[in-house]
Amino acid sequence: MSDLTKDQIRQNVRSRYKQIALQEPNSGTCCSASSACCVSPTEISSRLGYSAEELSAVPEGSNLGLGCGNPQSIAELKPGEVVLDLGSGGGFDCFLASRQVGEAGRVIGVDLTPEMISKARANASKGGFSNTEFRLGEIEHLPIADQSIDVIISNCVINLSPDKPQVFREAFRVLKSGGRLAISDVVLTAELPPEIKNDLDALYTGCISGASPIDELKLILEQSGFTQVTIEPKDESRVFIQDWLPGAHIEDYIASAIIKGVKP
Repeated sequence: MSDLTKDQIRQNVRSRYKQIALQEPNSGTCCSASSACCVSPTEISSRLGYSAEELSAVPEGSNLGLGCGNPQSIAELKPGEVVLDLGSGGGFDCFLASRQVGEAGRVIGVDLTPEMISKARANASKGGFSNTEFRLGEIEHLPIADQSIDVIISNCVINLSPDKPQVFREAFRVLKSGGRLAISDVVLTAELPPEIKNDLDALYTGCISGASPIDELKLILEQSGFTQVTIEPKDESRVFIQDWLPGAHIEDYIASAIIKGVKP
């Protein structure tokens, strides 16, 4: 993939998520840019595995109904840890992580879209989250110091990157020794038909055609230096994935997965 094509993908993703950031709160959205579903963010997040207590604990407007899982449920965050969220959006997962790491910990969200960063910062101020900050940047070129992060979380974002090996090299760079990766993302479980794979506007920005096969993703993680790599597809995720592009049967090709790794 040429640098020009990569930049085109980033521009498309940035444009799509700018639109989402500027939507009215609770207008309803889905991970897929072309989805016909009109469901509230709260209902969408409930389907993804967030509890009612989690959904009520964040500032209004921070939950945009995006994602394909709940990284909070797999990250095993501890008080005092420094957490990095790749593709932090309106700050939803950052605010939940903030509660787990406490005042002794810190949470940093990085997002590609200036409008998302502004929204997240406003939400942090509104909710009084003093241990949480948001930085504008690409996940392929993180504005984060070497070996400064205990845990990296992410929710249906890395699949949007046109250079996944670079994302995981950066993740490895910023993690401390013993640091861990705990993300939710979509993976390919079967080869996508050409008409889906090549629909850049509607599908790459919608968490579909950017998904990688499990074996390929595992190899990328291991080549980046991660050990104890596990990728566990969740078959039950196909129930909500079918709503991302109704009638196209994309649930036959992709599933949400729990992806973990450790920096030695």
